Amino acid sequence: MIGEVLQGVADMAVADLTITSTREEILDFSLPFMNTGISILFKKPTEKVKSLFSFLSPFSSEVWIYVVAAFMSVSFVLFLVGRLSPYEWENVNPCRQDERIQENSFNILNSMWFTIASVMQQGCEVTPRSSSTRTVASIWYFFTLIMISSYTANLAAFLTVEKVVYPIESAKDLSKQTKIKYGCLASGSTRTFFESSSIPMYEQMWKFMQKHPEVLMESNEKGKEKVYAGNYAYLMESASIQFLTERECNLTQIGGLLDHKGYGIATKKGNKSLSDWLTGGILKLQETGVLHTLKERWWKQKRGGGQCVEVQSGTVRELGLGNVG
Repeated sequence: MIGEVLQGVADMAVADLTITSTREEILDFSLPFMNTGISILFKKPTEKVKSLFSFLSPFSSEVWIYVVAAFMSVSFVLFLVGRLSPYEWENVNPCRQDERIQENSFNILNSMWFTIASVMQQGCEVTPRSSSTRTVASIWYFFTLIMISSYTANLAAFLTVEKVVYPIESAKDLSKQTKIKYGCLASGSTRTFFESSSIPMYEQMWKFMQKHPEVLMESNEKGKEKVYAGNYAYLMESASIQFLTERECNLTQIGGLLDHKGYGIATKKGNKSLSDWLTGGILKLQETGVLHTLKERWWKQKRGGGQCVEVQSGTVRELGLGNVG
């Protein structure tokens, strides 16, 4: 297409042509009609995260620590108040009138048993008699009511929402590992970006691609097929990724953009009047919102777009200290 413009066969090239400094040397470009950048196409994991201690997920570690601390504190307070209150002492053998033989039900073990039984919402043979121990018990009952209600509600949410963890979350993750291979189109602006980059991370990624030439694809379609095969991440322009992920529900975009660039309409070098006319038309379409409407129509409505409704997976969060008071 670029060759046809250079040879004079075509007046302009309207396609997903990225505006680059190399192309600017031989062609004139209009104002970008769409912004894009390099991102990562990856296959969605299909397995849920399973953990032996998943029942602890509804609360954060901080909350669990405070719950244990509250349990120990209330047990000790019950023990102390029970010892100080005369109404918690009783005659072990009512048949004997010796007042010196008395026993307190709230020893340290029974106090802990009472508090844990309250948490489990079970009865207990040890019950408070004095107003002081009953006050402590009432406060503990109210606390356990709030905590159990919060735990049950959030646990139900955790069990119903599928939580998926991706092995990579950014290009930085890709560059630091070798298990998941990654590559890009064998020719084009994406390859040029890695080839000419002076950023250490991208230089490292380019060395990996050179060392494994099989990761460089002949076309984006081949790249998509390799992504579907698994254990491969394909670096391509985000606009194309967005188009694919609206139709291919097993694919997703990982991370943000590695760079920022735009698609422009190419014209023959020196044809300034045509390129200015195209730029003026693009500006009018942007100002009136036509370009946004067209993208929504052809990305999300036409040709099978909009099939993949993004499910909010793994969005349930553990309750922190601020959520439970």
